[in-house]
Amino acid sequence: MSGIDSKPDPRVLVGFENADDAGVYLLNEDTALIHTVDFFTPIVDDPFLFGQIAAANALSDVYAMGGKPLTALSLLAVSTSIIPEEDVRMMVKGGAAKMREAGVPVIGGHSIKDREVKLGYCVTGIAEPGAIFRNSGALPGDVLILTKPLGTGIVSTAIKAGKAARETESEAARWMATLNRIEPEVLLDHEVHAITDVTGFGLIGHILEMAWASEVSVKIDAGSIPLIEGVRELSEKGFHPGGLQANREYFSCAVDWSGTDTATQAILLDPQTSGGLLISLPETRAEELLSVLRQKEFPAVTIGRISNSGIKHLEFI
Repeated sequence: MSGIDSKPDPRVLVGFENADDAGVYLLNEDTALIHTVDFFTPIVDDPFLFGQIAAANALSDVYAMGGKPLTALSLLAVSTSIIPEEDVRMMVKGGAAKMREAGVPVIGGHSIKDREVKLGYCVTGIAEPGAIFRNSGALPGDVLILTKPLGTGIVSTAIKAGKAARETESEAARWMATLNRIEPEVLLDHEVHAITDVTGFGLIGHILEMAWASEVSVKIDAGSIPLIEGVRELSEKGFHPGGLQANREYFSCAVDWSGTDTATQAILLDPQTSGGLLISLPETRAEELLSVLRQKEFPAVTIGRISNSGIKHLEFI
């Protein structure tokens, strides 16, 4: 996409210049439109649950921008000569159910015939133009909060191999289907400076995107990071998705891995599906926000802090 002008129109408030979670277009002085799209292949066996996860994942980008999702269009690739029609219906029902939970009507969509199943959504949301959160804006002295545990890519890989414990599979699925819904007023009240959601680039990749966009460096306490039960053991046994190695090759040049073992590194690079939000805010407001998030039943914790400006790398404490 390097040859595309990410801001061809002055009304484009957010393009893809800093790998933000969604695009934002200024509709009028009071309203900005947020646009995002995401789809992927099944990562769990239950088709209804897969539909729920696909919807929660697509909605997450709007929440990460501080927006309110309004409508969705479905994207489906499937061949009923390979997948039973009932499974297709259950995928669509699962996605629609999760969208209803979010208060978002599915108003249309498009399907094509494909041997490999894919499901996702294009979501449109709104936000006040002056209250849009980006992955840039983190400041030295901020702390970083993570709202969900890590490990969905590793668990999904183990599921495909038939090696994931039922409890581990259930916990991973529950978090992937959990909406990242946090009211914009809550984020504004706690003086949040930057947000992104943790997805395909893993925790390390999305932290570095925030650091690069904000021109800061980051110190992380790896021992504080919440993990899905059983993920460390699965990582030690080598259940690593293909995207994990791609993340390692791309991001490791900006990481000082001193003090971390191979299993931990893999977990931090693990591509996440419908992962949590990564929030940068002043340390003085962190405990208040953590209390609010825990009341919403997120296992949110502080995992690190923003340090020097201008260095743009990551190390562990």
